[in-house]
Amino acid sequence: MPYPKHGDSMAACYAAGEVRPLSGMRLDGHTGIWAWRLNALRNVSLMSGRAGCRESRDLQSNMDYFMRPASLSRLFVLALIIPPHSTALAGDGLRDFCADRPGLGTPTCIVDRGHVVIEAGVADWTHVRDGSGRSDSVVLGNTLIRYGLTDTLEVHVGWDGQGFGRVRAREAGLSERFDGGGDMTFAFRQSLRNPDGSGFSVAVMPYVIAATGSEAFSAGDWGSGLLVPLSLEFGNGLSLGLTPHIDAAVDGDGDGRHLAYGSVVGLSVGLTDDISLALEVSFTRDEDPDGHGTEALAGLAFAWMVTDNLQLDLGAVAGLNSESPDAEVYAGIARRF
Repeated sequence: MPYPKHGDSMAACYAAGEVRPLSGMRLDGHTGIWAWRLNALRNVSLMSGRAGCRESRDLQSNMDYFMRPASLSRLFVLALIIPPHSTALAGDGLRDFCADRPGLGTPTCIVDRGHVVIEAGVADWTHVRDGSGRSDSVVLGNTLIRYGLTDTLEVHVGWDGQGFGRVRAREAGLSERFDGGGDMTFAFRQSLRNPDGSGFSVAVMPYVIAATGSEAFSAGDWGSGLLVPLSLEFGNGLSLGLTPHIDAAVDGDGDGRHLAYGSVVGLSVGLTDDISLALEVSFTRDEDPDGHGTEALAGLAFAWMVTDNLQLDLGAVAGLNSESPDAEVYAGIARRF
């Protein structure tokens, strides 16, 4: 949905330089999801001193605003859940199914040659609050498509989904809404040891982010980076994962790049034959010229293997310091074809 015309619209605030656009997405090891990172607190502070930057919509407009993309998301999820008549993968000698989602880390496993895995976020809600206000964003339909090129190499194409957000400034009493599509990500993952993720497994994963999204939910420029996922299985469903990364992250103003680096450490436990739990922590140092910072997160995620080729997941993330989003809750699905 386009922004309202000139006057008290968010678009007019952007044009006047009174509200800084959101910094968009950055690959930070959030598996299956190219996570949204909002500059919401900065926007809240700016809004507090600019009572002229308002926007209003009637109730019916807001209902259309949220329901139409949600309907598309439900149709997409149904397409993943309903088994195709001509597909029978069980017993075909394939590796155990291994999805990128859920969680903060990145797995080492590779999709079987000639097969496709589609992973989608049903919904992803992020909340940020400080003394001047709060922001909430919901992302629907973020999608990752993985294809096995060889026994040790896969290619990724990801889309950050359709985002909806609201920023509220406490002192000024303002409330602004915005929406738009996200950026796209392209990546390869090459296994260096044990492409099925068993034992001690290592992979490398270079990626590029293309700024294809709308103004409110785009990084504004291209970015790139390298992840080096590592995992170690201890047996009895227990494994340790590590995902160090280094990034050419897009500057907060959407023009140029800077260094960012960090790692995710996680422990995965098989609760039953079909249900697993992951506990993770993530630290990312961001050297943005507009302000350096360190994002610290803790995550809890559950995955349920409904069949040999279908997984459902649910997860939550909590910020560990003032430079991190306060809370995130998400749910998704992954399917092998």
